[in-house]
Amino acid sequence: MTDHTMPPAPTAVVVGGGLAGVTAALELAAAGVRVTLLEGRPRLGGLAFSFQRGDLTVDNGQHVYLRCCTAYRWFLDRVDAAALAPLQRRLEVPVLDVGDPRGPRLGTLRRAALPVPLHLAASLATYPHLSMAERASVGRAALALKGLDPDDPALDDVDFATWLAQHGQSPRTIEALWDLVGVATLNVRAPQASLGLAAKVFKTGLLSDPGAADIGWAHVPLGELHDTRARKALDAAGVRTEVRTRADALTRTKKGGWVVEAGGERIAADAVVLAVPQKETHALLPKGALDEQDRIREIGVSPILNVHVVYDRKVLRKPFFAALGTPVQWVFDRTGASGLTGGGQYLALSQSDAVDEIDAPVAELRQRYLPELERLLPATRTAQVRDFFVTRERTATFAPTPGVGRLRPGARTRAPGLYLAGAWTATGWPATMEGAVRSGLSAAQATLSALGRPYELPPLEAA
Repeated sequence: MTDHTMPPAPTAVVVGGGLAGVTAALELAAAGVRVTLLEGRPRLGGLAFSFQRGDLTVDNGQHVYLRCCTAYRWFLDRVDAAALAPLQRRLEVPVLDVGDPRGPRLGTLRRAALPVPLHLAASLATYPHLSMAERASVGRAALALKGLDPDDPALDDVDFATWLAQHGQSPRTIEALWDLVGVATLNVRAPQASLGLAAKVFKTGLLSDPGAADIGWAHVPLGELHDTRARKALDAAGVRTEVRTRADALTRTKKGGWVVEAGGERIAADAVVLAVPQKETHALLPKGALDEQDRIREIGVSPILNVHVVYDRKVLRKPFFAALGTPVQWVFDRTGASGLTGGGQYLALSQSDAVDEIDAPVAELRQRYLPELERLLPATRTAQVRDFFVTRERTATFAPTPGVGRLRPGARTRAPGLYLAGAWTATGWPATMEGAVRSGLSAAQATLSALGRPYELPPLEAA
């Protein structure tokens, strides 16, 4: 008699419920793997999450993505949330300079419906925050940047500021253009940024496709996307999801599988994906899982500070703007997403590379930033501040400093059946939501290959 019993489905444990872990879990489950997802926090989403403050739903920080972020766009589609985080029809970034001796000046970076690099030419030609000579120098530097290969290891040893200076970029040009974009995407300024990662950001976002830099952001709380919608997709895929459950230990079995100890339970699995930050990963890795695995502890971190201000009336008529001549970097209107009613307005200030301010007392930050908002937005001078608070992410991103490329491991380890994910791994991207999703896809691909399951990565390259 022929035995038609089907072999049991392979099993996997994904440790970490941020975007990388959720992505890996969804793709493994879609390929027929029985998946358990463990997350130590009470919700999914990693550092892109929401919380309640009275009647307000607050994002821990402002997160945006670009049209070129095709992996994150795939993720939004996968969790049925694309309509909740729409893209601009066409790139438009208001830039207000309050440090100009002639008085506050508003400029706008916008693209035209022309091929690269002409799509930004008209905008740069009239950008009021640079001189005519500085605008011309930007075009020459952009053409030189377009010729760089971000994957060239030699670029990782050079800082972006040095390269910009070598290509005729003045300190003002770096401040008013390159760092305006770079600090928000790299979370460091040009002197601290790897040229390889900076080239990845600018080539992909500004020099690959006319619409690549169009900006998208959540019009609902981030928790709706990365927790509620993600959990629904995981449930539909058959993933067992456990929050408030931290992995304590990882052990290789004599039969070649793995046991994950978490929350007093021992979970057996054929494969494990560690999708947690580098410090937690290092603590869980078995000895010898990576070549020189202590080096992942050398990957630095960069903080982000978010300042939240609720006014009693509308003080800003645009969805967001960037600022020059002030400590304020980017300001976003979060009124609708937060659920605020009653005619007030809720603004969120996103302050990247906030090393000098991340531990400053709230009272000190209030004294610093409310007057700056009055300089930027005259309507705030007669408005009442209903609420002022801050959120701090001391380890918001890995620091994309020169030399970091050689420290970032890939998805595969030397331990069979053990894989890594997270924006800090070797994705080729800085620490973005895009990089996190790409790392989850890479980890799923490596896992399924080892399990003998056919898998094709989603088509991600076209913007």
